[in-house]
Parts: sequence; structure tokens; C-alpha cells
Amino acid sequence: MADVLPYKPTQGEIPTDPGVYRFRDAEGRVLYVGKAKNLRQRLSNYFAPLRTLHERTRRMVTTASSVEWTVVPTDVDSLQLEYMWIKEYDPPFNVRYKDDKSYPFMAVTLGDEAPRVLVTRNRKIPRARYFGPYPKVWAVHETIDLMIKAFPIRTCSDASYKRAMATGRPCFPGQIGKCGGPCSMKVTIEEHRAMVDDFVAFMAGGDERFTKELTKRMLSASAAMDYEAAAKYRDQLASIQAVLGKSSLVLPSDEDADLFGIAEDELAATVQHFVIRGGRVRGVRATTIEKEIDISGADLVEQVLQRTYGEGVDVPRRILVPSLPDDAAELEEWLRERRGRKVEIAVAQRGQRAELMRNATLNATQALIRHKTRRTSDYVARTQALTDLQDALGLETAPLRIECFDISHLGGTNVVASMVVFEDGLPRKDQYRSFNIAETTDDTDSMYQVLMRRLAYLDRPEEADAAIVDASPGSVIEVSGGEVRTDPLAVDGEVVTVRKKPRFSYPPQLLLVDGGKPQVEAAARALRDAGHTEIGLCGIAKRLEEVWLPGEDFPVILPRTSEALYLLQRLRDEAHRFAIIHQRKRRRRDITTVLDEVPGLGASRIKVLLKHFGSVTALRGASAEDIQQVPGIGPTLAQSIHTHLATR
Repeated sequence: MADVLPYKPTQGEIPTDPGVYRFRDAEGRVLYVGKAKNLRQRLSNYFAPLRTLHERTRRMVTTASSVEWTVVPTDVDSLQLEYMWIKEYDPPFNVRYKDDKSYPFMAVTLGDEAPRVLVTRNRKIPRARYFGPYPKVWAVHETIDLMIKAFPIRTCSDASYKRAMATGRPCFPGQIGKCGGPCSMKVTIEEHRAMVDDFVAFMAGGDERFTKELTKRMLSASAAMDYEAAAKYRDQLASIQAVLGKSSLVLPSDEDADLFGIAEDELAATVQHFVIRGGRVRGVRATTIEKEIDISGADLVEQVLQRTYGEGVDVPRRILVPSLPDDAAELEEWLRERRGRKVEIAVAQRGQRAELMRNATLNATQALIRHKTRRTSDYVARTQALTDLQDALGLETAPLRIECFDISHLGGTNVVASMVVFEDGLPRKDQYRSFNIAETTDDTDSMYQVLMRRLAYLDRPEEADAAIVDASPGSVIEVSGGEVRTDPLAVDGEVVTVRKKPRFSYPPQLLLVDGGKPQVEAAARALRDAGHTEIGLCGIAKRLEEVWLPGEDFPVILPRTSEALYLLQRLRDEAHRFAIIHQRKRRRRDITTVLDEVPGLGASRIKVLLKHFGSVTALRGASAEDIQQVPGIGPTLAQSIHTHLATR
């Protein structure tokens, strides 16, 4: 592979102005769209020596055959142009968004002569004002039923409205008191429009103004002994308070804000968008992002904001995010143009905002787990993953059984290894195994040792044991190795051969190791030395999600949205989790063993000591006088503990 791209522009050819750039393939398709404050500086990163590039960036620039750019006057203009081009070209290497389509919205059709309120999942109604989304359809209908008691606006269909206006007869919802539009023959179009404006203003966060105004009107009508009007205002006030009672205050009552909680891993991210108006959460919007080019943290926040507010969504006074993007000032200016007033992007660091951010992030984390779980439970996706792995790794058959190995240690001590097994794309937890490693030089040596121990079982026949039955039929048969069996057909004095179930005897089609090229080569050496080169082998490096094959100078790059990469990632993460669990158990056992050897020191006192000092290391560094300060530890026992640990 050439180290320099043939279409690389000359250094002086690229301007230093802000702008937007596009990478295209040989057919002219746009592969990636990006923006830059300094085009020359940004594009030079893509044309660095290929060996220094991120693997996925390298795949993008080698797939492309040309790059072009457009200079714009300001950084704000580059934000707008980047968004427009991403929407127009849908580049495959930009992040992909998947909105949660299951949540319904409340919409007010402001473009109609007599606007109506309805429940919809259609976000493309011309000039409509949207509120929500809501978690359940019934929640939207319940809110509308309460709201039209306070603000009686139209709810009937367009056909019913036109028929009523043409015939002069009220629409059916108007006859039963469920529609307050001009078609009910109770208000004019102008009066109805005023009520619609009040409806929208209240839903947008004008809680205090309406409650105070209705309370004032009710008291005035009551003082004037207009009890019918006072009762009407009372009912409207009760309806408003019922709506407000559905959601508690999460921020000060005068605050309008949007809050974004984000959870991510190397392949995907989930976003929880909380819409807060008048201090109350008025809607939640969930989005899943599939990553292709490596992007995280502040860069991800920037793209989320750019996409969210580029679709005509109302821009609030304040936007709360987990981390500030590098172009925060430009984003604020861009959003100010959309809102017409000042917009602030801030990090939720303390108080109610921080608590709400933790809640949103927790929701995003759970959504990411659900996203992964759905993919795992999908039989078609699992089958596709195994087929893609077979093709990508050049295996003769689909890897129906995959074993993944991971090495874990604490600063070179307490070295352990784990083996997890997936069959047909699902975990077989009954076949998980853990290994203790006594002496090792590094992770590659540990990997070699563990694989040699595992592969040795493939060549062992079933183990047999003999036992002499010296009791009646149905008695217990004890065999070597501590196993206990029963045999209902046993005869006194008979020599019985018991065959144990073979361990690890079923060979995998694929061995997966956690690590890059060094770990894969160590595993390949183990396969050669064990005489099992027929087993497929690969490694996955966590930092870049690269898939390494033995003897190859460059990794295999699987698409970030592929089911094959997702399956390998799950295996790697599960092996790491299982190794950590075993290491912690071993460490606790070692700590307990050391202290158990002290005469007079029982389990309860060991617990008190560890709670007081935090660790055996801290306890070992304490003097006898320090140890004596622990409740329940006398001078003699303190000296025994100090002496014992000093000699270990």
C-alpha cells in the first residue's frame, strides 16, 4: 500500500479559511462531509502517512478518490453548510442517526385556518407546532382532554371542519363538547385563533402567567357575583393544575432548557433529549447513533446539537450538555440566528441540573443496553454476524462455536485469564472457564500458556476410573478425583468402570483473543505447537476495534454497523468482565488467607481491620500501636498481626 494518497492536494493549494470539505469516491458519491475553521490545517490530518492514521479514517481516505472544499465567510456558515450537505448526500462515513419512532407527539396545525390539536408521529406537517414526544399514546390523549377544558380549541378532522363550515351545522365532536373550533358554531375564527395562541403559549412553558391570570379572573367574577363565570374560570384553572400535576418541577419554574444525556461505546451512542419548559419535562426524545468514523465526547455533542436544531426544532434559552464542544461559541451564534435571541450552551455541573443530567445519562445508558440486547436476540442478525465473520476471516465454515480469551492482572501481579464460549452467537455460561497463571513475563506469554493448557484437552480421550462396589444396588460409587456417582444396577463386589464427561473436548471453529498483533502471534504459536492449526484465529484491539489475523501486517476493518464486529465486541467485553470477576475473587481469597494465619484473628476482626485500613498493604505499613487503635484489637493481638505481616 502506498503511503501517500494520489489525490493529495499540494500544501499551498488548500486555503486557510473556514469552510466545508467533501471526500468523494471514483463514482462521485460523497463519502464524508466535515467542516473546519482552517481547511489547510484540518485536511493535512487526512493526508498524513497512512500508517499513522486511525484505521477507520485510513479506510475512508483510501476508498475516496478526490477531495473538494468550499470556503465560507464565517465558522457559523460552515456549521450550516455542513448540516445541509449531510442531509443532502447522506454520506456513509458520517455518523448515522436512528430516531425512536415509537414515541407520539402532540401537534397544533398552525398553518390551518382554524388550527387543531392532534396526536401524531408525523413530524412533517407544514407549519405545525410539536410538543413531546410522550412515552405513551394515552398520555398525549389525556393531556389533550385536560387542555381543551382550559383552552377549547378544535380537535375534529379537516373533513368534519369543512362539512360543518359549509352546512352551518356543528361537527359531531362539537355537539358532544369535544371540539371548540369555529365548526362548533360557538366562536369566531379570530376568537379561536386567540385561544390557540394561548394553548401553544401554555404548552411552551407559560404556566405562571395563565394560573395567575385565571385566578385573578375567578376572584374578580366572584366579587362581582358573576358565579357562572367564576365557575368557568375555576374549572379551567383545575384543568391547568391537573396538567401541571402530571409533571413535577425539575428546574426553577421560569427556566426553559433542553438537556442532552449521552451514553456511548466504540460502535454506537444513545442520546436522551429532555425538553424542559417552565421547569417541567414536557417531552423526551431518544436517538441511537451508529458510528463509522471514530467520534466521541465533545465532537459527538456538537454533531447532536447541529442535527437536532437543524430540523426546525424550537431552540430554548439554555442547552445543557455533558461536555462543551470545541466550537461552542460558533454553535451559540448559529442557534441565536435560529431563535432570534441569545442562546447559552452550558455543562450541567451542580444542583438540580446535575441531578437531571445524571437521570438523562442513566436513561441513555439503559437505552444503549436495550439497543445491544435487541441485536443479540435477533436470530437473523446473529446468523448474519456468523456469515460475515466467515467471509471476513476466510474461514471454511461459519464459526458456530467461538472461544474468547482475555488476560487480566494488577500491575503484573495476580495474573488470571478467562475463557468465554459463544455458540450460535449466544453465550454458553456453563462452559466459561478461568485460569490462574503462576509465572509470566508479559501478556503474550500468559496468552500462550493459557491456550496451551486449553488446547491440551482436545487430545485427551474420555477419562475412566474403576471402583469396587461393596454395597447393595443403588449405592454410592466413589471414583478418583473426588467424584461421586450412583449406579442402580451395581452388584456387590463388581468392578465398575465410570467414564467422566470429557472437559473442553469440543473444538471451536474460531479462537478470539483480546489484543492486537502481539497477542495474536502468541496465540498462533500455541496453535502450531499444539498441532491444531485447523482452528481459526483472530484478535480484536479495543482502542481502534481492529481485527487482527496471524501473519498479517494490516488489520481487517469491519464496518462499524456490522453485526460481525458487534459479536466480536460482545465476546471481548464478556471475557474481560469474567476475568475481572475471577481476579477480584482471587484477591479477596489471598487477602483473607494472609490474615487467617494470625492466631486469634477471626473473620469479624479481619473485616474490621480491612474496613479501618482499607487494604492489607496499608495494614502492613501500620505499627503495632496503630493497629491497637482498632476496636477489638488488644496489645498482644496487635503485636502478633504486626509481626506476622512483617515476615510475609
